[in-house]
Amino acid sequence: MTHFNRNFDNKIVLITGGTSGIGLETARQFVAQGAQVIVTGVTVQRLDEARQELGEKALVLVADLRKPESLDAVISEISERFGRLDVVFANAGAGTASPLEAVTEAQINEQFALNFNGTFFTVQKAAPLLSKGASVILTTSFLNSVGTPGLSILSATKAAVRSLARTLGAELAPRGIRVNAVSPGPISTPFHGKLGLSDAQLKEVAAGIEASVPLGRFGEAGEVTKAVLFLASDQASFITGDEIVVDGGLSQF
Repeated sequence: MTHFNRNFDNKIVLITGGTSGIGLETARQFVAQGAQVIVTGVTVQRLDEARQELGEKALVLVADLRKPESLDAVISEISERFGRLDVVFANAGAGTASPLEAVTEAQINEQFALNFNGTFFTVQKAAPLLSKGASVILTTSFLNSVGTPGLSILSATKAAVRSLARTLGAELAPRGIRVNAVSPGPISTPFHGKLGLSDAQLKEVAAGIEASVPLGRFGEAGEVTKAVLFLASDQASFITGDEIVVDGGLSQF
């Protein structure tokens, strides 16, 4: 990634869901390239591990995005310490696999609370601190364009986030702020362990997914990170409202 080397010197970057998987790998790369990074998460162990790994150029804070008010302290601290934000990667998300007949209202509310409401309020609350030319990146999913049994609610939340990239992009464009999305396909991250499936079920699902990906494998978190860093950089200065799909061709063929 030498072509991005030090591309983010002195940039202030907020990453939600930044203590594992794609979020943590993205935080690593921003720190390596000179940024001051603020990472949020909810699990105490992962928060501690992220603090140790990312070092003094990262501020690791607790925020449960299911409760939008938990972002207030994060935004307040960023305002006091840094006075601005240059990049927001609204990445926090989770899903529960459930067939049509088993979906409950509680499952719907929980997934929308984190994946949609959490993303929306991250951008809303960060907006006053966004500098001219800032970049906002939202995490969507290949599920936006592929129907997968058992993932109707997760898919719907991510389709709603894809819509946000357009609407918030249009709303923030007069301030010179770009809003885009990165759409991961099957990635080797802890996310798949959060779907509520047993180890045996996960192995079966994983084998099926791998067989259906044209490139024949799961992606790596770092491959998604490269797309995030591109969208955050000046190299994407005339791109807004768009979505970069990183899914090994799964949603294309």
